Amino acid sequence: MNPVQILLIEDQAGDILLTRHVLAEHLVPVKVHAAMDGQQAAGMLADPSFLADLIILDLNIPRISGHELLAQCKLRDVPVVVFSSSWNETDARRALELGARDYVRKPIDIDDYTHAVWGMIEKWATPNDNSEVNQARA
Repeated sequence: MNPVQILLIEDQAGDILLTRHVLAEHLVPVKVHAAMDGQQAAGMLADPSFLADLIILDLNIPRISGHELLAQCKLRDVPVVVFSSSWNETDARRALELGARDYVRKPIDIDDYTHAVWGMIEKWATPNDNSEVNQARA
């Protein structure tokens, strides 16, 4: 099985490390590509050879904000899930209006964080007929 290709747009090195650690334990193989600011992410997304199955986007990133990135970049029909610590309903509503498929608040608890990240992968980046995931749930 080919790994799921994730673009993680996050400026906090600790969150990138934690997300990679959480995904290393997932049943489906995942390859995480990280961009630490909006400008780096825009460059990666402009490269036609870079193909992601899912974009996980923090809104509060330097150079180009998450909202600006959603508004400016052609995301080539790749699902974008905003993963943010913001509890501001306006942030969530605006992100969804700009094309994000989902808005997930970053949990503080490690188990909740793990389930949130796995949930994003399972909902938006794995085929419905993925037998390994379905067998593990049975």
